[in-house]
Amino acid sequence: MRLHRLAVTAFGPFAGSHDIDFDALSAAGLFLLHGPTGAGKTSVLDAVCYALYGAVPGARQGSALSLRSHHAAAHTPTSVLLELTVAGRRLEITRHPEQLRPKKRGDGMTREKAQTLLREQVGSGPQGPEWKPLSRSHQEVGEEIGQLLGMSREQFCQVVLLPQGDFARFLRADDQARGQLLGKLFDTGRFAAVEEHLAERRRRTQRRVVQGDEELLRLAHRIAQEAGSYADTRQQPLPDLSAGEPGLTGAVLEWAAMARSGARERRDIALAALRAAEDTHAEADRRAEQAAELDRRQRRYAEATARAAELAGRAPERERVRERLHRARAADAVTPAIELRQAAERDHHAARAAEARSRTHLPASLATADGQHLATLERQRRQEIGALAAARRAEQRAQQIESELHALDREFRADEEIIAESAEWLTGWTERRHGHQQRIEAAQSGAARADQLAARIEPAARALEAATERDRLTDRRTALRAERLHAAERATASRAHWLDLKERRLRGIAAELAAALRPGEPCAVCGSADHPRPARAGAGHVDRAAEEAAHTAFQQDEAVREEADAQLAAVDAALAAATASAGEVPTAELATALADLRREHATAQAAGARTHAAKEELDRAEREYEQRRAQREDAERRCAARTSRREAFASELAALWTEVAEAAGDAGSIADRADRLDRQATLLADAVEATAAARAAAERLRDAEDRLAAAAHRAGFTTAEDAADAVLDASRRTALEDTLEQWQTEEAALAAELADPAGRAAAEQPPARLAAAEAARASATQGLRDAAAREAATQRRCAELDQLSTQATRAARALGPLRAEYDRVAALASLTAGTSAENERKMRLESYVLAARLEQVAAAASTRLERMSAGRYTLVHSDARTSGRGRAGLGLQVIDAWTGSERDTATLSGGETFFASLALALGLADVVTDEAGGVRLDTLFIDEGFGSLDEQTLDEVLDVLDSLRERDRTVGIVSHVADLRQRIPTQLEVGKGRAGSVVRHRLNG
Repeated sequence: MRLHRLAVTAFGPFAGSHDIDFDALSAAGLFLLHGPTGAGKTSVLDAVCYALYGAVPGARQGSALSLRSHHAAAHTPTSVLLELTVAGRRLEITRHPEQLRPKKRGDGMTREKAQTLLREQVGSGPQGPEWKPLSRSHQEVGEEIGQLLGMSREQFCQVVLLPQGDFARFLRADDQARGQLLGKLFDTGRFAAVEEHLAERRRRTQRRVVQGDEELLRLAHRIAQEAGSYADTRQQPLPDLSAGEPGLTGAVLEWAAMARSGARERRDIALAALRAAEDTHAEADRRAEQAAELDRRQRRYAEATARAAELAGRAPERERVRERLHRARAADAVTPAIELRQAAERDHHAARAAEARSRTHLPASLATADGQHLATLERQRRQEIGALAAARRAEQRAQQIESELHALDREFRADEEIIAESAEWLTGWTERRHGHQQRIEAAQSGAARADQLAARIEPAARALEAATERDRLTDRRTALRAERLHAAERATASRAHWLDLKERRLRGIAAELAAALRPGEPCAVCGSADHPRPARAGAGHVDRAAEEAAHTAFQQDEAVREEADAQLAAVDAALAAATASAGEVPTAELATALADLRREHATAQAAGARTHAAKEELDRAEREYEQRRAQREDAERRCAARTSRREAFASELAALWTEVAEAAGDAGSIADRADRLDRQATLLADAVEATAAARAAAERLRDAEDRLAAAAHRAGFTTAEDAADAVLDASRRTALEDTLEQWQTEEAALAAELADPAGRAAAEQPPARLAAAEAARASATQGLRDAAAREAATQRRCAELDQLSTQATRAARALGPLRAEYDRVAALASLTAGTSAENERKMRLESYVLAARLEQVAAAASTRLERMSAGRYTLVHSDARTSGRGRAGLGLQVIDAWTGSERDTATLSGGETFFASLALALGLADVVTDEAGGVRLDTLFIDEGFGSLDEQTLDEVLDVLDSLRERDRTVGIVSHVADLRQRIPTQLEVGKGRAGSVVRHRLNG
């Protein structure tokens, strides 16, 4: 990454517009950024950071409004433009922070939103460089720059803008503080996530193992319940185990095997008892069947004897039945003649009745007329009906015309209603149209009002948010002030205690030196080998360890106080920004105002939402107006056309009704006269037909009677009546035949039954003991059922125990891999968390990775530290534990080549601490650059600290910085040390004044 140009306007202390040409400054490779305190040297670096990331370094963060210069004119907008090359692309970033500006109309200020523009140079033309816009989105620009640089804002501020004091604190910090900084720079959160993932996986696997144990125990209790459903004192009780205990699986499976063995033994005993019960039941069943068979034979023989005597007594009745059947068979030859005479008689009666009924409808003069006269009258009536056909057609046409006239009247009335309704609706059209237009205007006014209120809601919400933050920060500042006061008091007390111990140690330093004397060895103070009177330590002597412990405690308390000061300063800055945004208006008042605005906005928005509906209602009303107007005109035209048709129909109708009246005569209508003639002709025809039918039926009756008399004589009957009495119907004859056949069949069966030797032998034996045999069989059956139930219960219990044991075995097999997985995951989790015995240094995985990074940083820093310190100092990483139970990993030591000893970095002097911190910062920049994907950093800034160096050390440090140019790097030193102005000819000077700060370039002195 190489910076080319920075342009700031109304930013920080700079009231106007200022351009910084980094290309000109980079030509020398090393340039000085200097100026008096408070002029704005650090603001130049803030502008670079803000252009890239949209925010300034963490310690100077505040609200966006705090970036604006207080010296700038109200109409001058705040902006920052940075032109740079990164990853081979030349980009231009322009940012305008959120700021207040005067309203274009009226008095007061309005808030302008933040804006961002990213452009890329795509070529050069006659007019200069050609730029292509890439994005105006804050998020897209941030993601693009972050991907190109490969660093977060925190990493950039540590690597490119080497801050004053931060690495001195890092050099003296404890392991925890170093870990926090390195974790931010190297993004080792993924390793902490691995630790948490393994811990969560261990907990999850442990829950699964416990669930498996609980399932195994549940099955064991089921087995115990099933095995204990039949009391057995030989069965061992279930072991008292719980989930997670070792040996649970083996104990459960062993106990289940014992339960299955006992159940099978009881099943074999029940099976033997069942076999014995089956034999007893079979014997009892055989005896009961024998007794039942004897009882059945004895009862059948007795019943057959009684029934044979009864049949012998009914012999006369059988003879009468045979005689009746014989007469019926003789009458079968006369039956057809009888049936023919009966049918002819029925037909004759029916014909006479029909003739009488037909003549009752005729006039009295025709009651005794013969058939020929009636037929002549029928033909006359038919001829008169044919003559009425023309008159009937005229009557139908008249009726059709009347129907059409009625239809015309209905249509005329319907059109008159349409005309009246349309006229009534059209009368109020002007007022309705005006009402629709008013509703549209009201809805449009509501929409405009909603837009105005929406523009006021966001500023009110931001003001409420700032007020809430202001109240929170006010409470936080009060608490921090108390904490800072307590920390300052504790640091003062620690410093006084340390100085007191140091003074007491100096007073007794002779005794401490004397303790190191050895006989014959020279004294380190006077050089004499004789030690006649070595000093002795007095009461209350303070040794080096006590002094160093007091000094360490003082440093820790001082660090706490500095941290409290930093937190309070940050809260003060944030509170000032929040107060500037929210003002002094109470939070509750702002919340009420915001709620009122939102309520008014919702009401106006609802009113504006009705605009479309109101316009649609107006369109529908206008379409209905045109439709009703057209309907009225069409109805008027139809009414005029119907008048002429009605007159023509009326003339034709009068002529038709005259013709119909003449043909109808006194009948009233043609249809009535035709119906009257048709009825008369029909009655005459029916009478003629009925008379002919009665004459034919009488002739058939006389013929049937002659045939019946002849058939009866041939069959042997005296008269036809005797033959008719002898006839039997089919059902009665079948019944008599069936009765006679049953008597004969039963008589033969009884004879065979009485002749059976087995029956006679059974009758001669004593009566069978059936009840006793059935009682014995019932008892044997109950015994068999009980034995079968016991055997089935033992079979079911064995099957249930086998199934439960199979489930337990399956659960135990499934639990084995879970236990192995849990052991493996638990070992990994303990190892990465630093709690495992195999992790000798108790280092967490994240600490281990950070230790490796710190080792790289120390190696990279030592290369430059050796040159800065003339070969005296080297930084090394230490992984020793900080205490007996503490964890190792992030220690930092310095090796002094003059003494050959390794000591804490806190023992370095002020100047030594500076160049050691600078070397550490440069080494960290190299390592972070490699970690970020090897992004080349061609521009670096070093902020302050050179005033603590002597002349020789300053030369060494500048030589090291000057060597960075070998890699085509540009280094900007931010300092107000006057000696640097003589050593570094290329300078960027920042001056301050009442109207704001200014920037001046000094190239090559």
